[in-house]
Amino acid sequence: MIQEIEIQAMATSAASTTKPIARKISTNAAIRAVLANGPISRADIAKLTGLSKQTVSEVVQDLVGDGWLRTSGRTDGRRGRSAVTYELNARAGIAAVIDLGGVEIAAAIGDLAGTIVAEAQALADPRGGTHLVDQCDAILRGLTAEIGARAGDLRLVVLGSPGVFDAATGHIGAAPNVPGIDSIDMRLLLGERLGTTVLIENDVNLAALGEQWRGHGTDVANFAFITLGTGIGMGIVANGALVRGARGAAGEIAYLPIGGDPFDPRGFTSGTFENAVGSVAFLRRYTGFGGPEGGALKDLFSAIGMGEPSATAAVEETARLVALAIAAIGATLDPQIVILGGSIGARPELVDTIRRFLPRCTPYPPRLEISRFGGRAALIGGLGVAVRHMHEDLFGIGLKDL
Repeated sequence: MIQEIEIQAMATSAASTTKPIARKISTNAAIRAVLANGPISRADIAKLTGLSKQTVSEVVQDLVGDGWLRTSGRTDGRRGRSAVTYELNARAGIAAVIDLGGVEIAAAIGDLAGTIVAEAQALADPRGGTHLVDQCDAILRGLTAEIGARAGDLRLVVLGSPGVFDAATGHIGAAPNVPGIDSIDMRLLLGERLGTTVLIENDVNLAALGEQWRGHGTDVANFAFITLGTGIGMGIVANGALVRGARGAAGEIAYLPIGGDPFDPRGFTSGTFENAVGSVAFLRRYTGFGGPEGGALKDLFSAIGMGEPSATAAVEETARLVALAIAAIGATLDPQIVILGGSIGARPELVDTIRRFLPRCTPYPPRLEISRFGGRAALIGGLGVAVRHMHEDLFGIGLKDL
């Protein structure tokens, strides 16, 4: 579980790995106290950690000298003299997050406290492949310059993408909406450009981690995040942990045999279920029920608001199919809640209709929630991953796997 205040290993700064183990443990305890309770005085750090005042003074002095802590003020409202308080110097470490889609690229720079300090969106280069590497590189260089930093200052880049990441080749498969991504080592190429580590994760998995970190999944051990839009996908959290499956393809619900003929090989590319409920299918259904040719999603949902029968019928049929998928997911995973996001999934008109259908196709309908983050869920999740890794890298003895 991603938590800002949780650092898994013994603490030390990246430049001080030769310190005695006892000092590493003391530094770890002090950092935990600051992250959980800061701004905080040295005396309060000593009370919370059980460390001696002398040890705390030495540790805090080192952390301030190395730039990880800074003074934030003084205590007040107590008997006796006031004391200096300390807090994390959040800008001492920055990382980047990229949400790479077939239509749009969203990117953000975040600090050690998990605060986004710069953010941008751009239409994805339709040529795909290495052109996307060029574009991501340019976007991140622009964002770092915006905050007075350089791309070389980034300690980590977390990239979210549709499809399945192959750690052996660096290729991303099963992502038909992102051309050329399956033929390049995105991790290697972007890492070489920026001179830093690049971690790649499925975008919907990142969205699920974002909900676990700061959204509806904060105190929920078992939930699913489903995105409905141009593409369809699901992130699974079971017993508090992200589920990836044997090949990293857990949650690829675009291939569920719902809404069409699962034996039709044309469904092997984008998936039978995605072909039935994705944005293209949604608009096609709207036209088939009598809506105008060449309409956009915004037109469809505007028509719903005006009570247009063709738009209402399109929502009804799409919601019925999604309810069937959620019923199947419920029977398999038994989630406490299902969180919906994406350009279609976050629409209350659709979610309310799904809620109406669910009790008709499953005896145990899960609670449905709309993502708190809209289209930014993957960015938030990627930032949470980056924060955890920075904390472990800077203050711990090694990184754990995502």
